[in-house]
Amino acid sequence: MSANVLLREPAGPGEPVRPAPVKLWFCTNEELAAEFAKILAGAWLDAPERELAERFLFEQDRHQYVIAHVLVRRVLALETGVPESEAVIWRSTRGRPFFRRPPEGMLRGGHKLDFNLSHTHGHNLLGMVRDHRIGVDVERLDRGARGLNTIVDTFAPQEQNWVAQAPPGRPRDRRVLRLWTLKEAYSKARGLGLGLPFDSFAFELAEDNGVLGFQPPDNDAEGDRRWRFLELEPAPDVLAAVAVIVDAGAPAVLQLHHGFPWSRGVPQLIALPEPARILV
Repeated sequence: MSANVLLREPAGPGEPVRPAPVKLWFCTNEELAAEFAKILAGAWLDAPERELAERFLFEQDRHQYVIAHVLVRRVLALETGVPESEAVIWRSTRGRPFFRRPPEGMLRGGHKLDFNLSHTHGHNLLGMVRDHRIGVDVERLDRGARGLNTIVDTFAPQEQNWVAQAPPGRPRDRRVLRLWTLKEAYSKARGLGLGLPFDSFAFELAEDNGVLGFQPPDNDAEGDRRWRFLELEPAPDVLAAVAVIVDAGAPAVLQLHHGFPWSRGVPQLIALPEPARILV
């Protein structure tokens, strides 16, 4: 990746230059027909992506993978001007994907871009930021209690206690998945994934929505000042979380786009919360 440069959107005549906002795309599998998705995959995905898609045993899993990855390439094309089939995506040793900037520089938008993808059972979430890092996660609340007890066991003690205070069933499941999506988003933004123990950091959450406090892990140099966390429910029974760093003076706004991005539709604007209070 290139040097840390704050990328800015063009301003109109006489307007001050504005930092680029955080952007989010939410797309369901139903918004792109399987036959059409297969055509796009053949035209846009690179050889490793196509090979991986063919390894899935079940067609629904293959379709999920294809939708998510053609979504990534379409958004990258809109944001950078690099054609979908020409985008080079590489992965870190921990599996985190990155967009490789062309030698001649991006055709649209500057020098740096970070993105993060999450998908679950027919729902896809893609986050993008023009500076620093972003992490996103999405989960379906109607998954039932499958594996939730195991998930809770990975949380910090104070989080386990907070979950246990909720009545069994849907209220407790919601608390579990709110914490899980936030932890996933943060660890993915750090580029560590499940390599970061989930009991090494903790969240204090409001009753319905919102992060009241954050206890960063010892190895987070940024955790004491700049992380912002946002909880969303982009569709009924679908919980999502975003973890992102925004520079001081940057607009505290997120653009939420719905549907497959054939064009630059008008997004929903959502205020980003202030950096979370640090727990001690």
